[in-house]
Amino acid sequence: MARVRELLDDGIARLRESGSETARLDAELLLAHALDTDRTAILAHTDAPVGDGSAARFEASLDRRAAGEPVAYIRGIKEFHGLAFGVDPRALIPRPETERLVELAELEVMRRLLGAPRPAGSPPVRVIDVGVGSGAVAVTLAVLLRRRRMLEEVALAATDVSEDALQLARENAVAHAVGDRIEFSAADLLSGSDTTPWDVVAANLPYVRSATMPNLPVAASFEPAMALDGGPDGLAVIGRLLDQLPSGLAHGGVALLEIGGDQEAELQALVTERLPGWSCEVERDLGGLPRVAVLRREGTDAGAPPA
Repeated sequence: MARVRELLDDGIARLRESGSETARLDAELLLAHALDTDRTAILAHTDAPVGDGSAARFEASLDRRAAGEPVAYIRGIKEFHGLAFGVDPRALIPRPETERLVELAELEVMRRLLGAPRPAGSPPVRVIDVGVGSGAVAVTLAVLLRRRRMLEEVALAATDVSEDALQLARENAVAHAVGDRIEFSAADLLSGSDTTPWDVVAANLPYVRSATMPNLPVAASFEPAMALDGGPDGLAVIGRLLDQLPSGLAHGGVALLEIGGDQEAELQALVTERLPGWSCEVERDLGGLPRVAVLRREGTDAGAPPA
């Protein structure tokens, strides 16, 4: 009977040969998955014997990973902002960079709820996640607002053109007990969603340039291309959303758009062209790269930032 250390060593060597840049981490996660435990446990018990059934499951997972399939799809789970999300080829795998989008959306909601006194009977802050995918942004935001006891004062919605992605997002919302707090609907960006303007629009839309698609890591080929391909300049889908914002975003509202690390200047120029008079600042991610464009529409201020 093989032991944890032996299986890990063999798995790491095999994944390195197949071209994985994170062979050790991949092997550890996949063995933990095969043993129905976590990575910490297997690292703490490297001399533990592994049954034939678990070893066979690990071997099958290695086969899939060596062929390029993402670890997240093999495990069926991806951690995002401290939460576990179910993932599969119905939607893009959540990336750590997108956590910045969630953080900014949460701050914007807090700004509206805490920045100025809200009279009794005030309408809820209206927030929509455009292109919801797996639900990582909308669901995480709902969970964070629930922890702050603010969710009752927010109307949260999410759209996607893919019915499969919407179903996955609903499953993740239910898993995190916010399924009844997010209104999901099939729509092309904001088109077809609630016609009342939104206070906060958050969107992680496709922004990879079409010519770059063939050069992406093999793992990306397992994800839905429509969730990655942003057209010739990477801004085709984002540009269509910009065109919808004058009717979809309330005066004084904000749109938060995730972009590629090399798209800041192009995005700024596009906003200047299509949304004259709107402000646009770009927030950096932890790596210092441009990551989230913050578009503000002139109008009544919703309140000052919370202390």
